[in-house]
Amino acid sequence: MDFIDQVKQFSKRVESVKDGITTEEATKMSIIVPFFAMLGYDVFNPDEFLPEFTADVGIKKGEKVDYAILKDGQPMILIEAKWCGEKLDKHDSQLYRYFGTTKAKFAILTNGLIYKFFTDLDEPNKMDEKPFLTIDILNIKDNQIPELKKFTKSSFDIESIFDTASELKYSNEFKAFLAKELQEPTDDFVKLFLSNVYSGVKTQNVIDKFRPILKKALNNYISELMSDKIKSALSGDEIQTEQQNIEVDTTENEEPSKTKNIVTTDEELEAYFIIKNLLKDTVSMEEITYRDTLNYINVLYKDNGRKWICRLVLTDNKKELLLPDENKNSIKYTLNNIYDLENYKEQLIEVLNRYL
Repeated sequence: MDFIDQVKQFSKRVESVKDGITTEEATKMSIIVPFFAMLGYDVFNPDEFLPEFTADVGIKKGEKVDYAILKDGQPMILIEAKWCGEKLDKHDSQLYRYFGTTKAKFAILTNGLIYKFFTDLDEPNKMDEKPFLTIDILNIKDNQIPELKKFTKSSFDIESIFDTASELKYSNEFKAFLAKELQEPTDDFVKLFLSNVYSGVKTQNVIDKFRPILKKALNNYISELMSDKIKSALSGDEIQTEQQNIEVDTTENEEPSKTKNIVTTDEELEAYFIIKNLLKDTVSMEEITYRDTLNYINVLYKDNGRKWICRLVLTDNKKELLLPDENKNSIKYTLNNIYDLENYKEQLIEVLNRYL
């Protein structure tokens, strides 16, 4: 099962059991420990996943953090657990103290539903006040799946996570700032827009006058932008369907009558968009297209069947990436999941450059 499927399955399980959990201990055993088991850790091995990890703080001896994930006897991740009905508005002061007394680079505060990931971006060996990643397991976003996967046992790499933590932290803060301004634009935010469209003196009365106008304009713009993207996607699907009914990939010798049975799955579309994103610095994203067949999805340059960039076989039992060599012979790579496509960026660019 792919990691994304494991997370979705786990999310459904949490949804079904959360209302019956009334204590912190039940939260740990029913949700939190299984969460880290899903990430690949042996939760029954104290050399790897240690409950009640002792973290002495100054004159206070014997203070314990709920769990520590260890590597070579040293804590890599500290975990503080709360009851699933408890809010995590502020990070726990104990976890903050523990972080500075160990070699751990990451700390997680969780109530089983929300997972807040901390590190020391602001000051070395001092846990940041704000998390660089916050995941709601009941409403996890697609773009958070790859970030969560970095914390799996098989993928865990301190330097790799730390390198992206800063970007994640500030990206989240930018989005939160923008969301707040879209709801209630501040004076400075209104002035920023007025400086380009209003030549008069920007008095408080002027700012107050334009505040609701700016709010309406920005929200309308976002709505129109989303509407255009939806229309574009629907239009692309219609064109794609027409192409599938007219032109059949001869490499698989499919009969035209079978094209009506083709179904492009969500996983195939997500893989397609991953590839588009990997190639965005080489050509315009609009020039990367796809055609689906009964056996695989074909990613093309400028919708030209003779300029195929790769083919993807994505079934429950098989996930493969096929890349053409210089003679258009297929080179096959086995994937664990579609996020492994990021490992083949250079090969994909090399293939695309042959058509430029």
